[in-house]
Amino acid sequence: MSGLRFLLICLFSLLASHLQLANIEAVDRPNVLFIAVDDLNDWIGCLGGHPQCKTPNIDALAARGVIFTKAYCAAPACNPSRAALLSGKRPSTSGVYVNPQPWRESMPDVITLPQHFQSEYKVHGGGKIYHGAFKDPQSWHHYENRPGDPKPSKEVQEDPHSKAGGIVFGHLDVDDSEMGDYVIADWAGGFLHKKHEKPFFLACGFYRPHMPWQVPRKYYDMYPLNEIVLPKVPENDLDDIPAAGVKMAKPKGDHATINKTDNWRHAVQAYLASITFVDGQVGRLIKFLDESQHADNTIIVLWGDHGWHLGEKEHWRKFALWEEATRAPLIMVAPGVTKPNSRCERTVDFMNIYPTLSSLCDLPRPGHVEGFDMTALLKNPNAEWSHSAITTHGRKNHAVRTEQYRYIQYADGSQELYDHNNDPNEWMNLAAKPAMQPIISRLQSHLKPLKDVPDGPYVKDLKKSKSKTKSGK
Repeated sequence: MSGLRFLLICLFSLLASHLQLANIEAVDRPNVLFIAVDDLNDWIGCLGGHPQCKTPNIDALAARGVIFTKAYCAAPACNPSRAALLSGKRPSTSGVYVNPQPWRESMPDVITLPQHFQSEYKVHGGGKIYHGAFKDPQSWHHYENRPGDPKPSKEVQEDPHSKAGGIVFGHLDVDDSEMGDYVIADWAGGFLHKKHEKPFFLACGFYRPHMPWQVPRKYYDMYPLNEIVLPKVPENDLDDIPAAGVKMAKPKGDHATINKTDNWRHAVQAYLASITFVDGQVGRLIKFLDESQHADNTIIVLWGDHGWHLGEKEHWRKFALWEEATRAPLIMVAPGVTKPNSRCERTVDFMNIYPTLSSLCDLPRPGHVEGFDMTALLKNPNAEWSHSAITTHGRKNHAVRTEQYRYIQYADGSQELYDHNNDPNEWMNLAAKPAMQPIISRLQSHLKPLKDVPDGPYVKDLKKSKSKTKSGK
């Protein structure tokens, strides 16, 4: 009996040690604060996309860790961009190409990024993380809906300088606290101030600067209308663009309306005001973290889901494959890994976020996940990096971005090529020059692994419906 008792004591001791070690490992895992900002382009101060933009809080966050100066979305539209980042599957792999498409229909069994963290983490989300109504309950232990925003006064709504076609803006005579983004930051702050038995993955999605660009008046006042600097747009900039690119630009749509109604300066003012408003909410969220017990053991990731045109290429909104629509902020602060005031000039895309967070948090990388682990760049922003960034807008429409070039290939085979060393504004399409053909061939090789799967179920059904309508059936 004494031998059996000794064996049982050893087994219990070993089990207790294992459980204690597991608990230590769980406690030691870093938390993740995952911040999404809708429609935020490269105008923020630390990226220098606009000379007047005021973003002191986002700039301060960037100074804590690494800002990727050449970070690009997987798709220049909310739903396919977010579905790609959060699922780990590119649009060309999943078939999720458009905004209204229920992405789960195309990826019913995919393990999303927040789902992946549920094995070891408490996973809560709030605000806009997935697009629209596609909140995906299985991704979260809890999800907090963002309340709506106040409406502008009747006077503002009827002001011809508060809208131009579908581009809608105008100041609000309300306090910040009445805005949905303020409320969702408060909710996240409440979560951060609590003690948690497990490490957490907290996703907080801000809606501004998504339209309507209606934010409290004080943010408009920061940008006097008569001082607004407009984007530089040369005449005839679309002359060397193939028909597929002009079709995306739609110069006779938003841009023509903006000019006809004399609203370009008003719209830029409104976008700048909306960025500065959301910068304030980011600042409040980071302050909540700093005041919490989790400040020293929390990875912070801030990303914008895609860029935004405000007249460049005679185009407005996203939905295009040029720099303005595809470049967006990506900031990462990882305690013990990143160094303050680091800037990474390597070209990355948002498909890399899933595998990088998995690596930083000691979670296995799921087999379906595309993209590359950027931990080496977080440690050394100048490390060697051979990967390009790829953006897809609709089936077989792709952009390849390297540190020097942007190459665009449309579904009809037409092309664009820009040398950013000499043409950072993408004003000169070099694709037709014979001397550029070896470079184009090299850039085309980056697209060979793409699957270019057909449209997902939603788009197929939509096309069938339109076909029946046209035929009168």
